[in-house]
Amino acid sequence: MAEENNLFELEIITPDRVFYQGEAFMVEFTAEDGDIGVYKNHIPLTTVIAPGILNIKEQQGEKQAALHAGFAQILPQKVTILAEVAEWPDEIDKNRAEEAKKRAERRLQSQESGIDITRAEVALKKALLRLNVGR
Repeated sequence: MAEENNLFELEIITPDRVFYQGEAFMVEFTAEDGDIGVYKNHIPLTTVIAPGILNIKEQQGEKQAALHAGFAQILPQKVTILAEVAEWPDEIDKNRAEEAKKRAERRLQSQESGIDITRAEVALKKALLRLNVGR
């Protein structure tokens, strides 16, 4: 019973679906300012999400996913994440992620003018995230 008192509501929404809805003991993700871990009764906060690993700790165990970008609203009893993309490990196409990684690396190594370095770096980070979570 005491464990149930430590649960908060977690909802993760992407443009095409409700990715996760349930109760959790803790959620961890990468924010623009660094990694953040949230427990029940966290101070209210709104933050920008950066690409990183999402960890959800629930009564049944732990779940991990790739979280690419978005916003998080943290309230004492509820956390809502509005994500650009969120993927469970079994949803990740590892071959496609490997190809995206190679493409981004080629762009970053290219001496051509007109290459958007920032965009290539973001693409590389997302590909590496997918490959890391997809293992």
